[in-house]
Amino acid sequence: MAQTYANYINGEWVPSQTGEVFPSINPARTQEVLGYFQKSNAADTRHAIEAAAESFISWSRVAAPLRGEFLYKLITLLEEKREELAETITREVGKTLKEARGEVNKTIASMKQLTGEVTRLSGQTLPSFDEQVFAYTVREPIGVFAIIAPWNFPLGIGLWKIVPAILAGNTVVFKPASNTSLISVKLVELLVEAGVPAGVVNLVTGPGAVIGEELTRNPLIKGISFTGSSEVGLALGKAVGARGGKIQAEMGGKNPAIIMPDADIDLAIDCIVTSGFLDNGQRCTGTSRVIVLPEVAAEVKAKLIARAEAIRVGDGFDPNSVNGPLADEHQLRTYLHYVQKGIEEGAKLECGGKRLQGGGLEDGYFVAPTVFTGVTPQMTIAQEEIFGPVIAVIDAGSFEEAMEVANQVEFGLSSTIFTNDLKKAFQFVKGIQSGVTHVNMPSTHFESHYPFGGKKISGLGPREQGESALDFYVELKTVYIRP
Repeated sequence: MAQTYANYINGEWVPSQTGEVFPSINPARTQEVLGYFQKSNAADTRHAIEAAAESFISWSRVAAPLRGEFLYKLITLLEEKREELAETITREVGKTLKEARGEVNKTIASMKQLTGEVTRLSGQTLPSFDEQVFAYTVREPIGVFAIIAPWNFPLGIGLWKIVPAILAGNTVVFKPASNTSLISVKLVELLVEAGVPAGVVNLVTGPGAVIGEELTRNPLIKGISFTGSSEVGLALGKAVGARGGKIQAEMGGKNPAIIMPDADIDLAIDCIVTSGFLDNGQRCTGTSRVIVLPEVAAEVKAKLIARAEAIRVGDGFDPNSVNGPLADEHQLRTYLHYVQKGIEEGAKLECGGKRLQGGGLEDGYFVAPTVFTGVTPQMTIAQEEIFGPVIAVIDAGSFEEAMEVANQVEFGLSSTIFTNDLKKAFQFVKGIQSGVTHVNMPSTHFESHYPFGGKKISGLGPREQGESALDFYVELKTVYIRP
């Protein structure tokens, strides 16, 4: 019998007032229940919010450098438990053990970077027009923040939102994605073991609509940091903003890769396979559109199709598997919907486009990496985020046309170009409408000491990570003193 896990509120593990639970399952073997979690309601959420608000009074008064002491212990715990955490991620999300280990390693790197940020909560000292006045600015904590994390990087994104919030002196109510409730409980256990005081971090699991409604409307919630779909993020921003709250939303992407005639084609294909197919394309920065010029179009298509067909799909614990299953049944239905849409609108399905069954795969959400050619910029699969291993290849007659196609979407998260022409590379960097961009690299590449976020409907509010990590969680106060 799988274990039942509780909410974490005000330093205690407590059941929901509903008395109901829901399962988290292994997407590779859907009969395997990993645990049962609290199906929380609005009352549970208010309980967590009120506990966080009470704890804010004392936590915000702790000297900033002292607030960061727990981070050193947290990093040690992450390093000690990295294999256990990676195995939990593989079991719950479906990604291969190699990819899961990569998530843990990136999380550790991000936490190490944050150790210095708490001592850099700096303001400015500027000369006043009045020689009798001394003036400066300080950055201060705000109150209770809601953290709404996604399922695709549940450990990494959860921590790189929660930790900056509490380093800045705020307290948190954490709502994870329901299908990654187990790794999210493990995340909170790490924070508790690292010494985060009671009430500073609170966890409620359950339906997003119910919990999200309370988090959005409760005036004690001063801001929400959200990662997920653009549709949900924009709605949250509108609702929270209407009552004067803050919003930080990292949302969807429809990320382009332009391949120029002078590019190293094999390098380009390697990068596109990494960013578009690995982890089943379930990354907001993943390449989903490949824009090719006539001189290299045939070679790019042939090599991309061959590489897609060669990807071995299986259980994430199988060392021979390159991809595991999709995360859940919803993602499977989404993948199949967009494959059908592409066919109906006239794109050519070159490979993949199906659920994989047989050979031990029949109990999981396994799908084949998919390539469409003959895609036009107006087609649905060239405009909407799929969040699956589907790449649309679009032909462009010139660099100028390729740039136009690349920007011809609502999204603006990540992008990349493959070229050996430095002038073209800088024209691309200057003209591309994305918050993150690359040259001769996968569109998924990121480093935690640089800011991260998107343009257009891919991002709202201050950037995450890097020197920007704490910006969302503080307010500036300007001080004028006449001695």
